[in-house]
Amino acid sequence: MKNLTLENITKACQGTYHGDTSLLTREVAGVTIDSRKVEKDFLFVAINGERFNAHKFIPDTIEKGALCVVSHEDLGETPYPYILVEATGQALLDIAKLYRDSFDVKVVGITGSVGKTSTKEMIASVLAEKYKVHKTQGNFNNECGLPLTIFEMNETHQVSVLEMGINHFGEMRKLSTAASPDICVITNIGVAHLEFLKTQEGIMQEKTQMFRDMKPGGSIILNGDDPLLSQIGPVKGVKPLFYGMSQENCQIYATDICPLGLRGTSCTIHLPDAAFTCTVPTPGIHMVSNALAGAAVGYTLGLTPEEMKAGIEHLPFIAGRNNIIQTDNLIILDDCYNANPVSMKASLGVLNMAIGRKVAVLGDMGELGTDEKALHRSVGEHAADLGIDLVCAIGELSKEIVEGASLPGSSTRALWFQTKSDFLTQAKEILKPGDNVLVKASHGMEFPEIVDALKEL
Repeated sequence: MKNLTLENITKACQGTYHGDTSLLTREVAGVTIDSRKVEKDFLFVAINGERFNAHKFIPDTIEKGALCVVSHEDLGETPYPYILVEATGQALLDIAKLYRDSFDVKVVGITGSVGKTSTKEMIASVLAEKYKVHKTQGNFNNECGLPLTIFEMNETHQVSVLEMGINHFGEMRKLSTAASPDICVITNIGVAHLEFLKTQEGIMQEKTQMFRDMKPGGSIILNGDDPLLSQIGPVKGVKPLFYGMSQENCQIYATDICPLGLRGTSCTIHLPDAAFTCTVPTPGIHMVSNALAGAAVGYTLGLTPEEMKAGIEHLPFIAGRNNIIQTDNLIILDDCYNANPVSMKASLGVLNMAIGRKVAVLGDMGELGTDEKALHRSVGEHAADLGIDLVCAIGELSKEIVEGASLPGSSTRALWFQTKSDFLTQAKEILKPGDNVLVKASHGMEFPEIVDALKEL
């Protein structure tokens, strides 16, 4: 891997090299924290998990051909080389920083409380019309996932779109130092992670730490519809570029917005010096906002309006994220990757665009702090306000969703199930042919199991 010699790695993570010094000029063939994925000449970084000590797997990695190991335990005299560091988690980030700086690649860093992944996919789709794009895969956006994503870059890539997810103070600097973004994108400041960051102001304080690691001459792109983000002025002499629905606050905005049901939304996107009409293929007004973010990054990196339009309209569907699945009996809105009150209400709004009976299969939302019951109840109230025909809530906290949806005067029918199995045993009787079914919950609820089961009904 480019620039990843054992000597450079040792310096980057301020470690102490133990072993044959003739190997210091050797480059590793790959970097992993999973002993099962070690191949010949790989570097294995031994990061302990909650239930295991990764250092126990070091002998296995050597047998598989690992060139070297990074350890925070003094391994003593060994027949193989290792680099002793203070903390292997930080070492992984330091090595990723070294590798990222080895490439002349424009890095787009994306963070926010809601919509990071869908915005990342939109931005990557737009940029792919002009550039060879590298991007975060799946949910590899934390202190382990981001470095592993960076290690997937190669010399063919021209742009890297990196998602950065945090939920504690101090995490953003670790991620942004490794990523060193040229373009900083923040989607919004919501209520996700209030359990640890306490207030929306605390969330913004942590998210905006990314600006400190922006490359000289970089750009800042913010959602101008967000009350807190819209108040941000120039940072390090860089004036933010705002996107959103507001023509007064935003340099890139949308007009002529026309919902097309579950087929998406048509709109006209205005740039500082041009405009174009397009169809955002995924339904929901929030997807228009994502398209505006894509256009803003595309504009910053020199794409033409025609390229932006094509990139927006070529957006691929992703399992678990506003993915429309049509079966013989149902139309399933698979948005079950994760959930918080803002995104769940937005998904209910998307469901409400459907033609026919509307059913929401919802589950518990995590990391909401002391207000978790009230926030779940507010989702149920929103479903009732929209007139969703049926809410099926699963999980202990989701009792509050049922309570919110069952307020006096509500036409919404609400049912509670303790487990997924309880719901699925009755799903065939509850659901009707032609139903539009939203499936959404926090990642830990493992709702893809429900999506797979509903496909077979």
